[in-house]
Amino acid sequence: MLKADLHIHTKYSMDCQTPLDKIISRCQELGINCIAIADHGTAEGGLEMQKIAPFKVIVAEEILTTDGEIMGMFLKETIPSGITPQEAVKRIREQDGLVNIPHPFETIRGSALKDSIIDQIAKDIDLMEVLNSRSPFPANSNKARDFAMKHNIPAGAGSDAHTIHEIGNAYIEIPDFNNKDDFLEALARGKIYGKRSGVFVHLFSTWARVKGKLLKKG
Repeated sequence: MLKADLHIHTKYSMDCQTPLDKIISRCQELGINCIAIADHGTAEGGLEMQKIAPFKVIVAEEILTTDGEIMGMFLKETIPSGITPQEAVKRIREQDGLVNIPHPFETIRGSALKDSIIDQIAKDIDLMEVLNSRSPFPANSNKARDFAMKHNIPAGAGSDAHTIHEIGNAYIEIPDFNNKDDFLEALARGKIYGKRSGVFVHLFSTWARVKGKLLKKG
């Protein structure tokens, strides 16, 4: 069985400063042996991690569309931000990737995909993040679970870690897989575990974003 955290950020995200080697070490400490690297606006972190990690790495990206974020998984290259949700889905499909909705129905996160858009693209969603450790309200997770069940969408989970100590706060135990189709079948047999990281973790990513801007100016 794999212990998979399907939403981790690296130093390639503008609001995270975590080096790849430290993520690997932390995952090994926790027994996490499958991760999705889903940096904001780039697949480069995932591509680099895939070269060096001693466990399974899914190359992903949080794509900021005109109506909120969509996660592409099993990507081969970066998809640009600022495109429509429909265009994001199209470009993910062109890479033979999967469409995942991160932190769906989140009420206080401005980057969350609009509810109306989730309804519109429901038939194109391959999996949905029903537990995100950075989402503070259980009601949002419950809504995501209900939506996924209604539309027969496999459920996923991730810590949304922007710091080392958040890794593994949410994960799903699944059978091993060899490709994206196996992965979806594994999710259907998976069991989700996790906890909420608390609101204060957002301060770390805010500081990382500010620090990054200051370093660029310097």
